[in-house]
Amino acid sequence: MGQTARVSAIAWTTAVSLAAWLWLLLCQGFFWRTDVRLPPRRDPARWPDVCVVVPARDEAAVLPLSLPSLLAQDYPGRAEVFLVDDGSTDGTGELARELAARHGGLPLTVTSPGEPPAGWTGKLWAVRHGIGLARARGPEYLLLTDADIAHERDSLRLLVAAADTGGFDVVSQMARLRVASLWERLVVPAFVYFFAQLYPFRRIGRRGSRTTAAAGGCVLLRAGTAERARIPDSIRHAVIDDVALARAVKGTGGHIWLGLADRVDSVRPYPRLHDLWRMVSRSAYAQLRHNPLLLLGTVAGLALVYLVPPAAVLAGAVTGSATALLLGAAAWLVMTATYVPMLRYYRQPLWLAPLLPFTAFLYLLMTVDSAVQHYRGRGAAWKGRTYARPDTVADEG
Repeated sequence: MGQTARVSAIAWTTAVSLAAWLWLLLCQGFFWRTDVRLPPRRDPARWPDVCVVVPARDEAAVLPLSLPSLLAQDYPGRAEVFLVDDGSTDGTGELARELAARHGGLPLTVTSPGEPPAGWTGKLWAVRHGIGLARARGPEYLLLTDADIAHERDSLRLLVAAADTGGFDVVSQMARLRVASLWERLVVPAFVYFFAQLYPFRRIGRRGSRTTAAAGGCVLLRAGTAERARIPDSIRHAVIDDVALARAVKGTGGHIWLGLADRVDSVRPYPRLHDLWRMVSRSAYAQLRHNPLLLLGTVAGLALVYLVPPAAVLAGAVTGSATALLLGAAAWLVMTATYVPMLRYYRQPLWLAPLLPFTAFLYLLMTVDSAVQHYRGRGAAWKGRTYARPDTVADEG
Protein backbone atom coordinates (compact mmCIF):
# COMPACT_ATOMS: atom_id res chain seq x y z
CA MET A 1 0.00 0.00 0.00
CA GLY A 2 2.80 2.39 0.94
CA GLN A 3 4.71 1.69 -2.26
CA THR A 4 1.55 2.20 -4.32
CA ALA A 5 1.02 5.59 -2.67
CA ARG A 6 4.60 6.57 -3.40
CA VAL A 7 4.28 5.55 -7.05
CA SER A 8 1.02 7.48 -7.32
CA ALA A 9 2.64 10.58 -5.80
CA ILE A 10 5.50 10.34 -8.29
CA ALA A 11 3.06 9.98 -11.17
CA TRP A 12 0.99 12.98 -10.08
CA THR A 13 4.09 15.13 -9.55
CA THR A 14 5.37 14.14 -12.98
CA ALA A 15 2.00 14.96 -14.54
CA VAL A 16 2.28 18.48 -13.06
CA SER A 17 5.80 18.76 -14.49
CA LEU A 18 4.56 17.70 -17.94
CA ALA A 19 1.70 20.20 -17.73
CA ALA A 20 4.22 22.91 -16.85
CA TRP A 21 6.31 22.01 -19.89
CA LEU A 22 3.31 22.07 -22.21
CA TRP A 23 2.44 25.52 -20.85
CA LEU A 24 6.02 26.73 -21.36
CA LEU A 25 6.05 25.30 -24.87
CA LEU A 26 2.87 27.04 -26.00
CA CYS A 27 2.19 29.97 -23.67
CA GLN A 28 5.52 31.51 -22.64
CA GLY A 29 6.07 33.67 -25.70
CA PHE A 30 7.64 30.85 -27.73
CA PHE A 31 10.79 31.60 -25.73
CA TRP A 32 12.55 28.56 -27.18
CA ARG A 33 12.64 29.92 -30.72
CA THR A 34 15.87 31.63 -31.74
CA ASP A 35 14.65 33.58 -34.77
CA VAL A 36 14.24 36.89 -32.93
CA ARG A 37 16.99 38.83 -34.69
CA LEU A 38 17.29 42.51 -35.62
CA PRO A 39 13.88 43.72 -36.87
CA PRO A 40 13.27 44.98 -40.44
CA ARG A 41 15.17 48.17 -41.10
CA ARG A 42 16.06 50.71 -43.75
CA ASP A 43 18.82 53.28 -43.91
CA PRO A 44 17.74 56.64 -42.49
CA ALA A 45 17.80 59.72 -44.68
CA ARG A 46 20.33 61.23 -42.28
CA TRP A 47 22.56 59.10 -40.08
CA PRO A 48 22.35 60.40 -36.50
CA ASP A 49 25.38 61.06 -34.29
CA VAL A 50 26.31 58.23 -31.93
CA CYS A 51 28.57 58.05 -28.90
CA VAL A 52 29.81 54.65 -27.74
CA VAL A 53 30.39 54.25 -23.98
CA VAL A 54 32.55 51.34 -22.81
CA PRO A 55 32.98 50.82 -19.04
CA ALA A 56 36.13 48.80 -18.40
CA ARG A 57 37.72 47.43 -15.23
CA ASP A 58 40.81 45.21 -15.54
CA GLU A 59 40.03 44.25 -19.14
CA ALA A 60 43.54 44.16 -20.63
CA ALA A 61 43.16 40.47 -21.46
CA VAL A 62 40.15 40.93 -23.75
CA LEU A 63 40.55 44.52 -24.97
CA PRO A 64 42.80 43.64 -27.97
CA LEU A 65 39.99 41.39 -29.25
CA SER A 66 37.13 43.84 -28.70
CA LEU A 67 38.19 47.49 -28.86
CA PRO A 68 39.62 47.40 -32.41
CA SER A 69 36.24 46.11 -33.64
CA LEU A 70 34.54 49.21 -32.22
CA LEU A 71 37.10 51.58 -33.64
CA ALA A 72 36.70 49.93 -37.05
CA GLN A 73 32.94 50.51 -37.29
CA ASP A 74 31.80 51.39 -40.80
CA TYR A 75 29.24 53.98 -39.78
CA PRO A 76 28.09 56.66 -42.27
CA GLY A 77 27.40 59.27 -39.59
CA ARG A 78 29.53 60.76 -36.84
CA ALA A 79 30.53 58.34 -34.11
CA GLU A 80 32.96 58.50 -31.21
CA VAL A 81 34.10 56.03 -28.55
CA PHE A 82 34.50 56.79 -24.83
CA LEU A 83 36.29 54.11 -22.81
CA VAL A 84 35.89 54.70 -19.09
CA ASP A 85 38.64 53.04 -17.06
CA ASP A 86 36.99 52.03 -13.79
CA GLY A 87 40.01 51.87 -11.49
CA SER A 88 41.88 49.18 -13.42
CA THR A 89 45.14 47.83 -12.08
CA ASP A 90 46.23 45.99 -15.24
CA GLY A 91 46.89 48.92 -17.55
CA THR A 92 43.51 48.85 -19.30
CA GLY A 93 43.52 52.59 -20.04
CA GLU A 94 47.06 52.66 -21.40
CA LEU A 95 46.39 49.61 -23.56
CA ALA A 96 43.25 51.25 -24.99
CA ARG A 97 45.28 54.27 -26.07
CA GLU A 98 47.92 52.02 -27.65
CA LEU A 99 45.26 50.07 -29.57
CA ALA A 100 43.71 53.29 -30.86
CA ALA A 101 47.11 54.58 -32.00
CA ARG A 102 47.85 51.26 -33.71
CA HIS A 103 44.49 50.61 -35.39
CA GLY A 104 43.05 54.09 -35.96
CA GLY A 105 39.38 54.37 -36.83
CA LEU A 106 36.76 56.15 -34.73
CA PRO A 107 38.01 58.81 -32.29
CA LEU A 108 38.70 57.37 -28.84
CA THR A 109 38.65 59.16 -25.49
CA VAL A 110 39.99 57.29 -22.47
CA THR A 111 38.95 58.67 -19.11
CA SER A 112 38.57 57.60 -15.49
CA PRO A 113 35.90 58.73 -13.00
CA GLY A 114 37.64 57.61 -9.82
CA GLU A 115 36.10 55.33 -7.21
CA PRO A 116 32.29 55.19 -7.14
CA PRO A 117 30.54 56.89 -4.22
CA ALA A 118 28.29 54.95 -1.86
CA GLY A 119 25.13 53.76 -3.57
CA TRP A 120 26.71 53.27 -7.00
CA THR A 121 28.02 50.14 -8.66
CA GLY A 122 31.37 50.66 -10.33
CA LYS A 123 30.05 49.90 -13.80
CA LEU A 124 27.16 52.36 -13.59
CA TRP A 125 29.40 55.06 -12.11
CA ALA A 126 31.67 54.56 -15.13
CA VAL A 127 28.67 54.64 -17.49
CA ARG A 128 27.49 57.88 -15.86
CA HIS A 129 30.87 59.47 -16.43
CA GLY A 130 30.97 58.31 -20.04
CA ILE A 131 27.44 59.51 -20.79
CA GLY A 132 28.28 62.88 -19.22
CA LEU A 133 31.21 63.32 -21.58
CA ALA A 134 29.17 62.06 -24.53
CA ARG A 135 26.34 64.53 -23.94
CA ALA A 136 28.73 67.39 -24.64
CA ARG A 137 28.81 66.08 -28.24
CA GLY A 138 25.01 66.14 -28.48
CA PRO A 139 24.50 62.61 -29.85
CA GLU A 140 21.07 61.26 -30.74
CA TYR A 141 22.06 57.74 -29.68
CA LEU A 142 24.28 56.14 -27.07
CA LEU A 143 25.70 52.66 -27.56
CA LEU A 144 26.46 51.09 -24.18
CA THR A 145 28.67 48.07 -24.75
CA ASP A 146 30.91 46.02 -22.48
CA ALA A 147 34.67 45.80 -22.86
CA ASP A 148 34.53 42.10 -23.77
CA ILE A 149 32.12 42.58 -26.69
CA ALA A 150 33.40 42.44 -30.28
CA HIS A 151 31.28 43.97 -33.06
CA GLU A 152 31.35 43.26 -36.77
CA ARG A 153 32.10 46.34 -38.89
CA ASP A 154 28.45 46.99 -39.72
CA SER A 155 27.08 46.39 -36.21
CA LEU A 156 26.53 50.04 -35.29
CA ARG A 157 24.99 50.81 -38.66
CA LEU A 158 22.49 47.94 -38.32
CA LEU A 159 21.57 48.86 -34.73
CA VAL A 160 20.87 52.50 -35.60
CA ALA A 161 18.89 51.57 -38.72
CA ALA A 162 16.76 49.15 -36.69
CA ALA A 163 16.08 51.73 -33.95
CA ASP A 164 15.27 54.46 -36.46
CA THR A 165 13.00 52.28 -38.60
CA GLY A 166 11.09 50.72 -35.71
CA GLY A 167 10.92 53.81 -33.51
CA PHE A 168 12.61 51.94 -30.67
CA ASP A 169 14.05 53.74 -27.67
CA VAL A 170 16.28 50.75 -26.92
CA VAL A 171 17.64 48.15 -29.32
CA SER A 172 19.61 45.51 -27.46
CA GLN A 173 21.25 42.34 -28.66
CA MET A 174 22.17 39.32 -26.56
CA ALA A 175 25.78 38.87 -27.65
CA ARG A 176 26.77 35.39 -28.69
CA LEU A 177 28.83 34.19 -25.73
CA ARG A 178 32.04 32.22 -26.13
CA VAL A 179 31.55 28.45 -26.24
CA ALA A 180 34.79 26.49 -26.43
CA SER A 181 35.49 24.48 -23.28
CA LEU A 182 33.38 21.55 -22.10
CA TRP A 183 31.89 23.58 -19.25
CA GLU A 184 31.06 26.46 -21.60
CA ARG A 185 29.24 24.00 -23.86
CA LEU A 186 27.20 22.71 -20.93
CA VAL A 187 26.42 26.01 -19.20
CA VAL A 188 26.50 28.93 -21.66
CA PRO A 189 23.69 28.00 -24.10
CA ALA A 190 21.54 27.11 -21.09
CA PHE A 191 22.24 30.54 -19.58
CA VAL A 192 20.72 32.25 -22.61
CA TYR A 193 17.91 29.67 -22.77
CA PHE A 194 16.95 30.34 -19.14
CA PHE A 195 17.14 34.11 -19.71
CA ALA A 196 14.80 33.86 -22.70
CA GLN A 197 12.45 31.67 -20.68
CA LEU A 198 12.29 34.33 -17.98
CA TYR A 199 12.10 37.26 -20.43
CA PRO A 200 10.59 36.03 -23.73
CA PHE A 201 12.05 38.22 -26.45
CA ARG A 202 8.83 38.40 -28.48
CA ARG A 203 6.93 39.88 -25.56
CA ILE A 204 9.58 42.50 -24.87
CA GLY A 205 9.22 44.04 -28.33
CA ARG A 206 5.41 44.19 -28.09
CA ARG A 207 3.97 47.58 -27.15
CA GLY A 208 1.97 47.42 -23.96
CA SER A 209 3.72 44.27 -22.74
CA ARG A 210 4.83 44.27 -19.12
CA THR A 211 7.77 41.98 -19.90
CA THR A 212 10.97 43.93 -20.32
CA ALA A 213 14.71 43.33 -20.31
CA ALA A 214 17.90 44.22 -22.14
CA ALA A 215 21.30 42.59 -22.59
CA GLY A 216 23.97 44.79 -21.07
CA GLY A 217 26.69 43.87 -23.53
CA CYS A 218 24.99 45.72 -26.39
CA VAL A 219 22.41 48.42 -25.71
CA LEU A 220 21.65 51.16 -28.22
CA LEU A 221 19.76 53.86 -26.33
CA ARG A 222 18.24 57.12 -27.52
CA ALA A 223 19.98 59.96 -25.69
CA GLY A 224 16.68 61.76 -25.08
CA THR A 225 15.20 58.62 -23.56
CA ALA A 226 18.22 58.25 -21.30
CA GLU A 227 17.59 61.76 -19.95
CA ARG A 228 13.87 61.16 -19.40
CA ALA A 229 14.54 57.87 -17.60
CA ARG A 230 17.45 59.37 -15.65
CA ILE A 231 19.86 56.71 -16.88
CA PRO A 232 21.99 55.71 -15.09
CA ASP A 233 21.20 57.71 -11.92
CA SER A 234 17.82 56.04 -11.43
CA ILE A 235 19.41 52.57 -11.44
CA ARG A 236 22.74 53.47 -9.82
CA HIS A 237 22.75 50.58 -7.32
CA ALA A 238 21.46 47.87 -9.70
CA VAL A 239 23.64 44.78 -9.92
CA ILE A 240 21.57 43.45 -12.84
CA ASP A 241 21.83 46.80 -14.59
CA ASP A 242 20.57 45.76 -18.03
CA VAL A 243 17.15 44.63 -16.79
CA ALA A 244 16.97 47.67 -14.51
CA LEU A 245 17.74 49.96 -17.47
CA ALA A 246 14.98 48.37 -19.53
CA ARG A 247 12.47 48.78 -16.70
CA ALA A 248 13.41 52.43 -16.25
CA VAL A 249 12.97 53.09 -19.97
CA LYS A 250 9.66 51.23 -20.14
CA GLY A 251 8.52 53.14 -17.06
CA THR A 252 8.71 56.35 -19.11
CA GLY A 253 6.73 54.81 -21.97
CA GLY A 254 9.75 53.75 -24.00
CA HIS A 255 9.66 51.04 -26.67
CA ILE A 256 12.26 48.27 -26.31
CA TRP A 257 13.50 45.54 -28.62
CA LEU A 258 15.70 42.64 -27.49
CA GLY A 259 16.90 39.69 -29.51
CA LEU A 260 19.78 37.38 -30.30
CA ALA A 261 22.84 38.68 -32.11
CA ASP A 262 24.43 37.46 -35.31
CA ARG A 263 27.28 39.97 -35.47
CA VAL A 264 28.01 40.79 -31.83
CA ASP A 265 30.14 38.35 -29.80
CA SER A 266 31.56 38.13 -26.31
CA VAL A 267 35.26 37.27 -26.31
CA ARG A 268 35.49 36.67 -22.57
CA PRO A 269 36.52 33.07 -21.78
CA TYR A 270 34.93 31.04 -18.99
CA PRO A 271 37.00 27.87 -19.36
CA ARG A 272 36.39 26.39 -15.89
CA LEU A 273 33.22 25.63 -13.99
CA HIS A 274 34.50 27.97 -11.26
CA ASP A 275 34.50 30.90 -13.71
CA LEU A 276 30.96 30.21 -14.87
CA TRP A 277 29.82 29.64 -11.29
CA ARG A 278 31.05 33.09 -10.28
CA MET A 279 29.40 34.70 -13.29
CA VAL A 280 25.98 33.27 -12.37
CA SER A 281 26.13 33.28 -8.58
CA ARG A 282 27.25 36.91 -8.25
CA SER A 283 23.82 38.16 -9.35
CA ALA A 284 21.40 35.22 -9.06
CA TYR A 285 20.09 36.18 -5.61
CA ALA A 286 19.88 39.83 -6.64
CA GLN A 287 17.61 38.66 -9.47
CA LEU A 288 15.36 37.24 -6.73
CA ARG A 289 15.43 40.62 -4.93
CA HIS A 290 17.22 38.96 -1.99
CA ASN A 291 13.91 37.41 -0.98
CA PRO A 292 14.13 34.03 0.81
CA LEU A 293 10.58 33.11 -0.25
CA LEU A 294 11.41 33.78 -3.90
CA LEU A 295 14.52 31.66 -3.44
CA LEU A 296 12.49 28.76 -2.08
CA GLY A 297 9.98 29.11 -4.90
CA THR A 298 12.74 29.21 -7.51
CA VAL A 299 14.44 26.11 -6.12
CA ALA A 300 11.10 24.25 -5.99
CA GLY A 301 10.24 25.40 -9.52
CA LEU A 302 13.58 24.33 -10.95
CA ALA A 303 13.25 20.95 -9.28
CA LEU A 304 9.69 20.42 -10.50
CA VAL A 305 10.31 21.50 -14.07
CA TYR A 306 13.83 20.22 -14.74
CA LEU A 307 14.64 17.50 -12.22
CA VAL A 308 11.36 15.65 -11.84
CA PRO A 309 11.19 14.30 -15.43
CA PRO A 310 14.49 12.35 -15.37
CA ALA A 311 13.85 11.32 -11.76
CA ALA A 312 10.43 9.98 -12.78
CA VAL A 313 11.94 8.01 -15.65
CA LEU A 314 14.41 6.41 -13.24
CA ALA A 315 11.75 5.81 -10.58
CA GLY A 316 9.36 4.37 -13.13
CA ALA A 317 12.00 1.97 -14.40
CA VAL A 318 12.89 0.87 -10.86
CA THR A 319 9.34 0.50 -9.55
CA GLY A 320 7.80 -0.75 -12.76
CA SER A 321 5.38 2.20 -12.96
CA ALA A 322 4.69 2.68 -16.66
CA THR A 323 2.70 5.84 -15.89
CA ALA A 324 5.56 7.59 -14.12
CA LEU A 325 8.02 6.44 -16.77
CA LEU A 326 5.89 7.60 -19.72
CA LEU A 327 4.96 10.94 -18.14
CA GLY A 328 8.59 11.59 -17.19
CA ALA A 329 9.82 10.66 -20.66
CA ALA A 330 7.22 12.93 -22.28
CA ALA A 331 8.21 15.90 -20.10
CA TRP A 332 11.90 15.24 -20.71
CA LEU A 333 11.25 15.05 -24.45
CA VAL A 334 9.47 18.41 -24.53
CA MET A 335 12.29 19.93 -22.47
CA THR A 336 14.89 18.51 -24.82
CA ALA A 337 13.04 19.66 -27.93
CA THR A 338 12.77 23.24 -26.66
CA TYR A 339 16.52 23.34 -26.00
CA VAL A 340 17.56 22.15 -29.46
CA PRO A 341 17.13 25.55 -31.21
CA MET A 342 19.48 27.23 -28.71
CA LEU A 343 22.10 24.54 -29.23
CA ARG A 344 21.79 25.03 -32.99
CA TYR A 345 22.23 28.79 -32.53
CA TYR A 346 25.42 28.12 -30.58
CA ARG A 347 26.51 25.49 -33.13
CA GLN A 348 26.72 22.79 -30.47
CA PRO A 349 26.09 19.04 -30.80
CA LEU A 350 22.50 18.05 -30.16
CA TRP A 351 23.47 15.26 -27.76
CA LEU A 352 23.82 18.02 -25.17
CA ALA A 353 20.06 18.65 -25.21
CA PRO A 354 19.05 15.71 -22.94
CA LEU A 355 21.67 16.89 -20.42
CA LEU A 356 19.68 20.07 -19.68
CA PRO A 357 18.43 18.68 -16.32
CA PHE A 358 22.05 18.33 -15.17
CA THR A 359 22.80 21.91 -16.18
CA ALA A 360 19.61 23.11 -14.46
CA PHE A 361 20.77 21.36 -11.29
CA LEU A 362 24.04 23.28 -11.51
CA TYR A 363 22.08 26.53 -11.84
CA LEU A 364 19.99 25.55 -8.83
CA LEU A 365 23.18 25.10 -6.80
CA MET A 366 24.60 28.39 -8.11
CA THR A 367 21.43 30.21 -7.06
CA VAL A 368 21.56 28.75 -3.56
CA ASP A 369 25.26 29.60 -3.33
CA SER A 370 24.45 33.17 -4.39
CA ALA A 371 22.08 33.46 -1.41
CA VAL A 372 24.63 31.90 0.95
CA GLN A 373 27.32 34.35 -0.17
CA HIS A 374 24.89 37.23 0.25
CA TYR A 375 24.16 36.35 3.87
CA ARG A 376 27.87 35.91 4.50
CA GLY A 377 28.41 39.47 3.28
CA ARG A 378 30.09 38.43 0.04
CA GLY A 379 27.12 38.66 -2.31
CA ALA A 380 27.22 40.56 -5.62
CA ALA A 381 31.02 40.56 -5.54
CA TRP A 382 32.81 41.34 -8.78
CA LYS A 383 36.40 42.35 -9.55
CA GLY A 384 37.27 43.27 -6.01
CA ARG A 385 34.04 45.04 -5.08
CA THR A 386 31.08 43.81 -3.05
CA TYR A 387 27.80 45.69 -3.42
CA ALA A 388 25.23 46.26 -0.72
CA ARG A 389 21.66 45.11 -0.94
CA PRO A 390 19.73 47.99 -2.63
CA ASP A 391 17.40 48.66 0.30
CA THR A 392 20.39 49.17 2.61
CA VAL A 393 21.67 52.06 0.49
CA ALA A 394 20.61 55.55 1.44
CA ASP A 395 18.64 57.27 -1.29
CA GLU A 396 20.54 60.24 -2.66
CA GLY A 397 17.52 61.66 -4.49
